[in-house]
Order: sequence, then structure tokens, then C-alpha cells
Amino acid sequence: MPRRIIFSLAMIVTMLFAPLAASAQDWKQQVKELRIGLLGGENTSSRLARYDGFQTLLQNSLGIPVKLYPAADYAGVMQAMAAGQLDLAEFSPSAFAGAWLDCECVEPIVVPQEKDGSVFYIAAMVVRSDSGIASLADMKGHSLAWADPNSASGYLIPSASLKAAGIDLADGAYFSRTGFAGGHEQGIIAVLNRQYDACVTWTSGQGDIAEGYSRGALRGMVDRGMLKMSDLTIIWRSGKIPNGPWGLRSALPAGLKTAFAAFMLDLPISHKDIYDQIEQGSGVGYVRATLSLYQDIIQLREAERQGGR
Repeated sequence: MPRRIIFSLAMIVTMLFAPLAASAQDWKQQVKELRIGLLGGENTSSRLARYDGFQTLLQNSLGIPVKLYPAADYAGVMQAMAAGQLDLAEFSPSAFAGAWLDCECVEPIVVPQEKDGSVFYIAAMVVRSDSGIASLADMKGHSLAWADPNSASGYLIPSASLKAAGIDLADGAYFSRTGFAGGHEQGIIAVLNRQYDACVTWTSGQGDIAEGYSRGALRGMVDRGMLKMSDLTIIWRSGKIPNGPWGLRSALPAGLKTAFAAFMLDLPISHKDIYDQIEQGSGVGYVRATLSLYQDIIQLREAERQGGR
């Protein structure tokens, strides 16, 4: 083949692929730093400590500053995402659904995968082992702590399930009183301290119960020496709930979304210690998430909003 033709073909290939190569880096000119919201439900120092290695690793991988912003509750992250003040967060499924309903400006990127290959977890109601309460029926006349109004396992799913079972959630109707503890960890501590008789929280429901299962609020507290599972009894479990996604603002550049997804998919492979820290246990990694996974939660939240009007 004549050299002139070869040169021309090379120029054409370069012209075709050069824009793609350039666009892959263009997002760094648009995004000067990545702002990550940390949901409430755990004391601030513990949250920041869990994400410290993750922050450094992500910053080095992306080549831009990464800042962490812990919120007092789930609503803080949801509102900041809608206002464009945060770029990404690891949402609960209910918080993601609520944020999507507020602005349709967020999208799921990856979702944690459990040891059995599923992307689901459960809600669990726990009581002190010495409480004498052994079932949901025994809870009549006792107090119940929800975790957060924007938590799927800590409020949305348990409240919907209990209502469907014919339990009136008004104070005094079935439970002596109900209230929001301010998060999963706070709810468990309230039960241990006898401030409430029971609370609802999240867990994978897989693995060794003595360790708080493989992932979840119970496992996180066991790992940090804050809890012995022998002190608690699980008296109720929900059906399957989709794991909360890592979600990004939809307006962020496609190149950044691709880079972040690749980072997360590789995290449990190349840096399992950091993965275990942020996921509070030992799942097996992440898979790509789609909006369809959260449609049921979105519909449930929309129905709850309509019912409250």
C-alpha cells in the first residue's frame, strides 16, 4: 500500500479517536473537586474515620480533590444533592428515591452485591435479649424507635409492612410510643440503653449472626466493639429491599461518571480493606445500578407523599 495512503488512513483514525480521548479528560476542566455526602445514622467521627482511606484513594485515582461532607440526617444529603451542593453519595434506597422525586437530578451508578450474588438486604426489628419480648405480637404496648424518616429499612419498609399487617402506628394504638432515633446506630444504642424497647435497622441477613451478619448497622457496631449480638434478639424481618446505590448528580460529565464507576467496581478487588470499611462488613463488591431497581421504592415514597397531603 502506498505510503501516502497509509498516512491518510492514520490521519483519519487519529481524527476519529482524538475527540474521544480528549473528551475522557475534559471533565477535569469542568469539575474542580468532588463533594461526597455522608448520610447520617452514625456518629460523625466514626463516619469520617471509615471513609478516610476511601477519600485518599479516590482523590489519587481521579486526580482532583475529594471532600467529605457528613450530614446530621438523610435529608441533609438529599437536599444538598438537589441544590447542586454535593456531587455524590452512598444513598439508602429510600433516600435515593426521595432525592429522585425531589428533582430527578440524580442517577444510580453502582450498587453493593451480597455474598449470594444478590443486591438486596432486609430490615430487622431488634430488642434487648433480656426484655422478655420474643415476637412482634409481644411488642403491643411497648415502644419502637424508627431510624430516620428517609431510611428504607429504618422507616419506609417496616412502617408499610406493619400497616399492611393491620397494625395502627399511631402512638398508643399498638405501640406505646414511636419516635425517630436519628439514625440506625442511635436506634440500636437507644434499645441497649432501655430508652426504647425495640428499633428497626438494616442488615444483609446473611452470614454469621454472632458477627452481626455480613454487612449492616449491626455488623458495623460489632466490628467497632460497640455491640455484642448476644445482647439483642431479632423479632421481625422484612422482605427483600434493594441495596442503596452510590448515586451521582445527573448533570456531572459522562467521563467522570465512567471513571467513578470503574473505580468502584475495582475497589473490592484491589483495595478490599477500604471496601470493607465503607460497606461495614464483607460483601463481595459492586455491580452497575439502574433506575429500574428502585422503581418500587420510588412508587412507595410517592404514595406516602400523596397520603400525607
